[in-house]
Amino acid sequence: MAMIQCVGVRKTYRMGGGSGVEALRGVDLTIDEPGFYAIMGQSGSGKSTLLHLLAALDTPDSGSIEIDGTRVDALDDHAATEFRRTGLGVVFQAFNLIPTLSARENVELPGLLARKDPAWLRERSGQLLKDLGMGERMDHRPEALSGGEQQRVAIARALLFEPPVILADEPTGNLDAASSERLWRLLAEVASQRRTTMLMVTHEAAAAAHCKRAFVIRDGRVAGEIETEGLDATGVAARYQQSVGAS
Repeated sequence: MAMIQCVGVRKTYRMGGGSGVEALRGVDLTIDEPGFYAIMGQSGSGKSTLLHLLAALDTPDSGSIEIDGTRVDALDDHAATEFRRTGLGVVFQAFNLIPTLSARENVELPGLLARKDPAWLRERSGQLLKDLGMGERMDHRPEALSGGEQQRVAIARALLFEPPVILADEPTGNLDAASSERLWRLLAEVASQRRTTMLMVTHEAAAAAHCKRAFVIRDGRVAGEIETEGLDATGVAARYQQSVGAS
């Protein structure tokens, strides 16, 4: 059973009664095993639309999307909300932390909404934050944390229910170069140690170089795949250009 499988996924957005904009034009994508993967593409390529569909934040016009055995495209609103809460982890570019809550409380929040045992949540959140190097910062509010630290809290929150798949939407978009590099290494480490399928949307070759494979999206279609083992950012960038140039 594939961890992530998209078959013939199409999505068109209608703009105020005018002609539609085809964001996805028949995407086929399969990830068979855990690891750190990337979706690469320029702005407007369809990569963010695909991530939103994978996260059950929107539904495709046609085609199917399956994550770890769940037909995501067939979920109703209630089931989709529950799936995002416990069956899937999502890490956003903007962190999306509640400013009045501590780091630990932000991690625990999805569990409280799911009515999980508070004692379990406290133990679980504390261990996750320690594992991610935030053990001494867990009682701080977001305003007292750096951007990189806030993103670590967001990653801990995504890991709360140990989901088999975590989606990351340009997770270093608000970080400097040094913090970005540390976070990419951390995501790769999390995917390896926890046997999680981590799928990151990015336009940066330096980010994709930390992944085991990158799927190149161009004009709403998968234009190619890059096996990134042994490649640095320059090598990934060259392969990316070959993929988009050949499509």
